[in-house]
Amino acid sequence: MVATVVQLTESKKQIQHTHRVFEDQKKAFRNNPMASLTERQENLKRLKRVLMTNQDKLLDAIDRDFSCRSRDESLIAEVMPSIQGINYALKNLESWMKPSKRHVSVLFQPASNRVHYQPKGVVGVIVPWNYPLYLAVGPLVASLAAGNRTMIKMSEFTPHTSALFREIIESAFPEDLVSVINGEADVAADFSSRPFDHLLFTGSTTVGKLVMRAASENLTPVTLELGGKSPAIVSPDVPMEDAAQRIAFGKALNAGQTCVAPDYVLCPADRVKAFVDEYRDQFAAMYPSLRDNDDYTAIINERQYDRLQGYLEDAREKGAELIEINPAQENMKDGTRKMPITLALNTTPDMKIMQDEIFGPILPVVSYGKLDEAIHFINDRPRPLALYFFGYDKSMQEHVVDNTHSGGMCINDALMHVAQDDLPFGGVGDSGMGHYHGKEGFLTFSHHRAIFSKQKFNSGKFVYAPHGTTAHKMIYKLFIR
Repeated sequence: MVATVVQLTESKKQIQHTHRVFEDQKKAFRNNPMASLTERQENLKRLKRVLMTNQDKLLDAIDRDFSCRSRDESLIAEVMPSIQGINYALKNLESWMKPSKRHVSVLFQPASNRVHYQPKGVVGVIVPWNYPLYLAVGPLVASLAAGNRTMIKMSEFTPHTSALFREIIESAFPEDLVSVINGEADVAADFSSRPFDHLLFTGSTTVGKLVMRAASENLTPVTLELGGKSPAIVSPDVPMEDAAQRIAFGKALNAGQTCVAPDYVLCPADRVKAFVDEYRDQFAAMYPSLRDNDDYTAIINERQYDRLQGYLEDAREKGAELIEINPAQENMKDGTRKMPITLALNTTPDMKIMQDEIFGPILPVVSYGKLDEAIHFINDRPRPLALYFFGYDKSMQEHVVDNTHSGGMCINDALMHVAQDDLPFGGVGDSGMGHYHGKEGFLTFSHHRAIFSKQKFNSGKFVYAPHGTTAHKMIYKLFIR
């Protein structure tokens, strides 16, 4: 009871703090509505410096939150793309900020058209727990590049990282430029109800709907980076070693706790056994042991661990063949939250692993006859955040590209489209809406202001009333055809 009262009191303080900071940022933006190139560059450089300076502390905090998160995984998936994203923005920001010249019809000459990219104002960012650094820094880079003020709500499920990130941001930025908000779900709900000028949410489809509903009350534009069941198609003729190795990497990274992790594999029926055997060999080469291996990440918390164990039990009860990939045959039920990769064969549509986004180390393998069967299987379901095709036949590659939809796609790789500086990242349908990363991030957080400009001579007067003149008739004859 006492703990509940304390939590409610703390939440109330956090919500009051959120409201105050929001008003401070709105006021600061009104006082400086168009940050200069130099200001934006300095903000990005400041962010880079503070991340580099606190790199080891951040890696340790993430490791503590997961109870075991590979330092190298955090470097590869969190620190490196964050720094590279800053570097890319710094290199290209000047060209992004330049007004875009647009065509002017002869009908309106002499005049000029251009698009100015203005900051939107105060941007809200809601961060999930699975990549707490990168999914905070990526949107922040785009927002700062576009000249905005930014408020970031960190996840309550990564308390060490969230507290440290708030501390280092406070050391580098004034609160009315960048602010980090921590707190429980009620704080997040209130955060999403603020009248931001743009709101970016990364998380589940279910929560994304709630965020969008709250934002709609303020007509706040949203970018939703959600999830879904991202398929990996193994073609009939790709070398199995190549496909299995790359799928194994994509699924094992962060123990499958990745929004673009391969969620299930579509494999030719006569190649399923070969895939299982090769996957086992490739995974074992990367992770010869699991329990005491710092390279293999644990499940974030007991709630997620129990959810995943429930998926396995449900699949087992409904007849799936479960193949645990545990190279050292370790006992994983003695207090650790590490879970071996489990391949699931003979799945049925009523199994939870075939309905929900798995977000963990479980990988259903679904057999197909012809390639179009695999395509139909994907198209009969909500559009995924990512799609992976493994095969070197160019005509097959293009057939899959042309006949499927997904937020992003890799051909003969997994996950790596997310790390490309000059590719937009975003979902479609149930997997989200809107894009960011690189130039698309700058554009997402900018208002595209259309400006039509003319000087003293006014050609428009030829269409002024009274109508029906010779000039009107000539204009109609020339331009309505």
